[in-house]
Amino acid sequence: MLAHLIITTLLAAAPGPLKTVRSGYEDVQKAATAPGATIEKVAQAVDRFVDFEELARRALGDTWNSITPTQRKELTGAMRGMLRSFYAQRILSQPDNEVTYGQELLQGNESTVSTVLRVEGNRIPITYKLYRAAPKEKSWRIYDIVTADVSLLEDYRSQFSQLLAEQGFDGLLSTIKARQAQLHQPTATSKAPKKKTKKK
Repeated sequence: MLAHLIITTLLAAAPGPLKTVRSGYEDVQKAATAPGATIEKVAQAVDRFVDFEELARRALGDTWNSITPTQRKELTGAMRGMLRSFYAQRILSQPDNEVTYGQELLQGNESTVSTVLRVEGNRIPITYKLYRAAPKEKSWRIYDIVTADVSLLEDYRSQFSQLLAEQGFDGLLSTIKARQAQLHQPTATSKAPKKKTKKK
């Protein structure tokens, strides 16, 4: 009885999906606007609330079960390096956007959180998809981001399916690593771009 009450209390105190998205976004914005902000620092903030392994697993589908733990680790690492650099660059280029939080929808261990991002006067709907490993698992992690009805997961699932059919897993992994190197090499240690000042 006591153990049940302790678990219930911990789950009640744990951040839900909406709070996870909100705190994650705020952490990323703080990293992007802090003095001496770099792509690496922003990417580290992204790491704390996006589950790149889950994204890789779902994007690869049934093939995930047929590859070795080492191959899974390589794929996850390559996707993580590629996506964290890509999103960090975008965030640093426009760090002062306004976000409005909408509904949090729960369905078992899956959840969606809807938001609207204002970028230079434009409203961009962004939906975050989250999961938790089990009902007693207190932390929620993002595995998909849907921007204006375009799903990051579905996009990669389609690309992976084509690459697997044409080149096999090794070809898929080589392609992702090449994209990762292209994104990471020139910008890994670069600082945030300076904000433009209006002429008086």
